Amino acid sequence: MADEYTVAVIGRTGRGNYGHGLDTAWNDFPNVKIIAVADDNKSGLAAKAEQLRVSKSYTDYRKMLDETKPDIVAICPRWVDQHSDMAVAAAQRGIHVYMEKPFCRTPAEADEIIAACERSHVKLAIAHPTRYSPKLQTVKQLIASGAIGNLLEFRARGKEDRRGGGEDLWVLGTHVLDMIQSIAGKPQWCQATVTFQGKPISKANTFAGPEGLGLLGGDAVQATFGLKNGTVAYFNSVKNMRGNPSRYGLQIFGSTGILELLEGTMPSVKYLGDSSWSPGRSGKHWQDVSTAGIGKPEPMTDKLIRNRHYLAIKDFLSAIKDDRQPVGNPYAGRDVVEMIAAVFESQRVGAPVEFPLKHRGNPLERLG
Repeated sequence: MADEYTVAVIGRTGRGNYGHGLDTAWNDFPNVKIIAVADDNKSGLAAKAEQLRVSKSYTDYRKMLDETKPDIVAICPRWVDQHSDMAVAAAQRGIHVYMEKPFCRTPAEADEIIAACERSHVKLAIAHPTRYSPKLQTVKQLIASGAIGNLLEFRARGKEDRRGGGEDLWVLGTHVLDMIQSIAGKPQWCQATVTFQGKPISKANTFAGPEGLGLLGGDAVQATFGLKNGTVAYFNSVKNMRGNPSRYGLQIFGSTGILELLEGTMPSVKYLGDSSWSPGRSGKHWQDVSTAGIGKPEPMTDKLIRNRHYLAIKDFLSAIKDDRQPVGNPYAGRDVVEMIAAVFESQRVGAPVEFPLKHRGNPLERLG
């Protein structure tokens, strides 16, 4: 493939729209040209075609892929019910894919997408911006250098707003679970409880999830993941328990301190050099962390802040050119989907579950 790329955009007005700017993020790259857009909502399609300044617009994304033959397709909708079909359709046509999170609804769908990508030798990247962040690399370097001592545990929380519990696990948890995996690797086991109004979820209180998530349940999630290095990671979310400022993000605890990492391309990262983990008792203070280190000014440009997809797309284009896997590849995406599924599977069986999961579908569909 040449160093210049054509992109076709898929959106769904009213059903996830165009994600978090996945349609326009390509404009920051002079070697990329958006050539077409598909949207099954005719009025939304017309408005988006005008905004993107493309002459080719389609209500059928498969027809768009067949006729325009782009190098890349941007799968933009936040709704996840069509993600698998769209990604497989692109891969079958030899088209590379950059797509919104969540990746897909089940490990089985992830398996199908990966198989299609492998058969056609196409690249796929997922819009988990923090995985591409240079600040994530700084966090990993600080951990490796012993800045927080011996690694002990990871604590992650969702936004815990009206979506708290099962929906929060899917919509925001996908980010923080990806952050955990990017630092600590794929977990070995999961033990979790998912409850509704204080009681274990049952088939009677499951429901069709919003944003095309499939069968969903729970207004509170408490999950523990066992990591390969002997530490553990926690994810928790309780409906309508949002903090101010929000607790959404990841804290990493070591024997001599804490690192806090929020979500985004250039997120807030803070360091506390306090073995008690209690600045109120120790008198220690949180310090900002930049890509240059603890307490140092940030040298990176503001372009990375303005476009949350900039680094992801830059890596994606490089992966296509160099024939390698993107940083946020479908294997990493499948691992996150499997972590989420494992939470519900552990609740279903009432015991820890090991990875890889034996059952690849939605665990809630198998509730007794």
